[in-house]
Amino acid sequence: MAKNKNIIDESTSIGNKISRRDILKTAGVGGVGVILGASGLSGLLSISESKATTKDAHEIVPFYGKHQSGITTKTQNHVYFVSLDVTTSKKEDLVQLFKDWTKAADLLSEGKAVGDLSSNEFLPPKDTGEAAGLSASNLTITFGVGPSLFVKDNQDRFGLKAKQPKELVGLPKFPLDALEEEWTGGDLCIQACADDLQVSFHAVRNLIRIARGKAILRWAQTGFQRTKQADPKSETPRNLFGFKDGTANPDVNNESQMNKQVWVQPGDGPDWLVNGSYLVVRRIQMFIEVWDRTTLKDQENTFGRYRENGAPIGQKNEFEKLDLKQKNEKGEYSIPADSHTRLSHGDGSQQILRRAYSYSDGMDLKTGSFDAGLLFLCFQRAPSKQFIPIQNRLAKMDKLNEYISHRGSAIFACLPGTKSSGFIGETLFN
Repeated sequence: MAKNKNIIDESTSIGNKISRRDILKTAGVGGVGVILGASGLSGLLSISESKATTKDAHEIVPFYGKHQSGITTKTQNHVYFVSLDVTTSKKEDLVQLFKDWTKAADLLSEGKAVGDLSSNEFLPPKDTGEAAGLSASNLTITFGVGPSLFVKDNQDRFGLKAKQPKELVGLPKFPLDALEEEWTGGDLCIQACADDLQVSFHAVRNLIRIARGKAILRWAQTGFQRTKQADPKSETPRNLFGFKDGTANPDVNNESQMNKQVWVQPGDGPDWLVNGSYLVVRRIQMFIEVWDRTTLKDQENTFGRYRENGAPIGQKNEFEKLDLKQKNEKGEYSIPADSHTRLSHGDGSQQILRRAYSYSDGMDLKTGSFDAGLLFLCFQRAPSKQFIPIQNRLAKMDKLNEYISHRGSAIFACLPGTKSSGFIGETLFN
C-alpha cells in the first residue's frame, strides 16, 4: 500500500497538449496536490451512466437509502479506506464534489463505470478501467466528514461551524498512544468495502480522481479478512493474533439496538446528522513476532477467551453471556481482570459496532519485522459515551497493550443516506 499526497494522471487538453513531465514541473514532485481546473479537463467530472451492466445482481448493495451502506452491511472481504484533505476554499465546490461523488458511487455500487468512453482520443477515459468486466462484488461506499472540515486553525472554513456536533471533535490522547501524523486525522473519508480488492481500489481511485482540484489524499490503508470462499460457514473472523474478533457486536438486524447504539437520533445534536453515525478509525500495529513466542495460556488470558472456539474462559460457547463473577479453583477470576474481553465489556452498557480488518504492509524498516496489524473501524451513536470510555479502560490496563501500538487515529461523522433525487451531504450543506 502506497501512501500518496497526490495523484497525477497523464492528461491532454484539446489543442493544448500537456505532457506528464510538464504537469510534474507545475505541481512539484513534493507538492501537496495537483489542481487541473484550468486544463480543459472539466469533462472528467461529467458523469453519465455506462452501458456496462453487472451479471451478478445478487452482488449489488444499493447505494441509496435511509442510512449509508457499509455500516450494518455484512462485512465484505476487503476494505480500502482513505482520509482526504479539502483544498478548495469554496463551499459551492464542496457541494458539487458531493453531488459528483453521489452519482459516481451509485454507478460503482452497481458494477458500472463512472462514465462512457470518450470518442476524443486526446482525452483520458472518464473511468480508469481496471474493474471492467468485474462484478459489483458487494461494493459499498461510505462517506464521512471530520472535525477539521468545520474549523481548522480557528477558521470557520465553509460557514459550517454552527453545524459542528459536540461529538465531532478530535479524540483525546489515550495512555500509550504512539500516533503518527501520516496516519491521523482528515477532513473527509471514504470507506470502500468489497469482496474484491481491485473493485474497492477502483472505486476509491475514481472518486479521488473526481475530487481533483477540491481534495487530495491524506492517508490510505487497505485491509482484509478471511474470504467468504475460505469460510463458507461465515464464522466470526480472526485477527492476526489468531483470535476471533467481533463476537460481542450488537445485532445489526435489531432496529431497536441499532437506534440505541449506532444511528444518531433526533435531539442528539444538529438534525443534519440524524440517521448517520460516528466512525472512529484506529490503525493498530501488532507485534506479531513477540506474540508468536507467547504461550497459549498467556495468549488466552490476554484476550479472556479460548483461541480454539472464541468462548469466554470458563465457558463453552463463543456467544455465551460473559460470566465476569466466575472464579477458578485458585479463587481468581476465570476471565482475568486485565483481559481485553473483561475491560472492553465493562458493565455492558457501552457497545460499539466493530467493523475491523487486518492489514499487512510488508516490512517495518525500523525493526525488520512485519508491519502488520488491525485497521479498527467502529460505528456508534455517541463516541463520548461509547468508544472513549471503552478505550480509556483498555489504554490503562489492558494486557493486550504489551503486544500492540496505536499508530493512527481519526474520527468522522458518517452522513445519513439519501434518495436518488438528492445527494450525500445534502442535509449538511443545505
